[in-house]
Amino acid sequence: MPRPVCFMIMPYGIKATAVDGAKGPAEIDFNALWDRAYVPVITSLGYEAVRADQDSGTLIINEMLERLFLSDVVLADMTLPNGNVYYEVGIRHACREAGCVLLAADWSRQLFDVAQMRTVRYPLPEGTITADTAAAIQAAIRPGIEKLARGMSPMHQALPGFPDKVDPSRARSIRKQLDDLSAFQARVRAVRATPPSRRLPQTRELIAEHLKPPLLPNVAIGLLRLLRDAEAPWNELLTFIDGLPSDLLDLPEIREQRCLALSKSGEPELAIGALQELIGLRGATPEREGLIGGRYKQLYRKATESSDRRYYLDKAIEHYERGMILDLNDYYPSSNLPRLYRERDTEGDSERARSTLCVVIAACRRRLELGAADEWLRPTLIGAAFDAGDVVEARRICSDIEREGPAQWKLDTLLGDLEHSVQQMADAALRIEFEPILTRLRAL
Repeated sequence: MPRPVCFMIMPYGIKATAVDGAKGPAEIDFNALWDRAYVPVITSLGYEAVRADQDSGTLIINEMLERLFLSDVVLADMTLPNGNVYYEVGIRHACREAGCVLLAADWSRQLFDVAQMRTVRYPLPEGTITADTAAAIQAAIRPGIEKLARGMSPMHQALPGFPDKVDPSRARSIRKQLDDLSAFQARVRAVRATPPSRRLPQTRELIAEHLKPPLLPNVAIGLLRLLRDAEAPWNELLTFIDGLPSDLLDLPEIREQRCLALSKSGEPELAIGALQELIGLRGATPEREGLIGGRYKQLYRKATESSDRRYYLDKAIEHYERGMILDLNDYYPSSNLPRLYRERDTEGDSERARSTLCVVIAACRRRLELGAADEWLRPTLIGAAFDAGDVVEARRICSDIEREGPAQWKLDTLLGDLEHSVQQMADAALRIEFEPILTRLRAL
């Protein structure tokens, strides 16, 4: 009798992990992981073990789609942020009601919403997959696969009757929500279009009008961003967040903004602890690692003891680097590194500063080419211009910032970074050329 099919989604060959050596191996031999750990467990559970690359090193798209739909169970190794794996998991979640099991090394962190999904964890202290490691992995994943192999996919859980028997009333309800949300967003745009002196009172009026149950997550986040950018005191922002319904307090962005408000209110250590807890629960993102790096940078700037300053500086660089590695297109973590490398000034830091600056500029240019609306794009570009010693570009972007009128909290953060950049310029004549630009920004 033919056995049921288990289709495995995973990278193949030897892949770098880009993780701290204390947390996991530098490389993983995924072929060895498949042969020595996954295949024995899959076979012992009564399945035919099939992997995407086992025939020809790759699958054309039609074959891949067929196997994702027709296989009795699909296993997905999520240890690395592999785009193909994430894409294929999404397809399986949508096309089949059950039978998709996520697995990952115990030290790994998943991206985006996948971090909220149940995942079978296994130990992976080294990447060559020795006999002892293989045995430990098999012991960890077998019960998890058995338990979750018939679990419902998130798509079918969220929409009973999906895909063709969804209750039509749900569509009408969503339509009303979208109409209400569109009207709310129009009000938010109207507030943002008013002069800065009038934004905070109008924001408070909008909060009083909309801060009532049932409160949609998008509305709560929109009000939070508006209050932050209207230059409300940080303790007012904390009060607003802490007054939200408990189910909204757990949203990742709201937790991130609460950590930022804690830090700006003089509690950077609490912010670091809360962000690390969030990463432990939901996984690392460039934003979260960057926020931790920023809090350590804040502590570094304030520290007076040389040993404390070196510790905070190293930690800031460590977390900014982690954020940069997670997504080179997200310029927030990488934009902070060139100045910090130059301040640390250990062997190789000068070259790291130069290469990272190229990453920052490339990421910003990509955002410009995509036409993405981004409130931090120009502040980041002027920081890169300062770091690169490009006076002409810095003047041009300064004019753009003067015209747009940045929120004060952004300008305060930006000015501190630019001042440090000027201090690092070895050419005194160049420093003199940049001083008038700083004066213009301070005048805002």
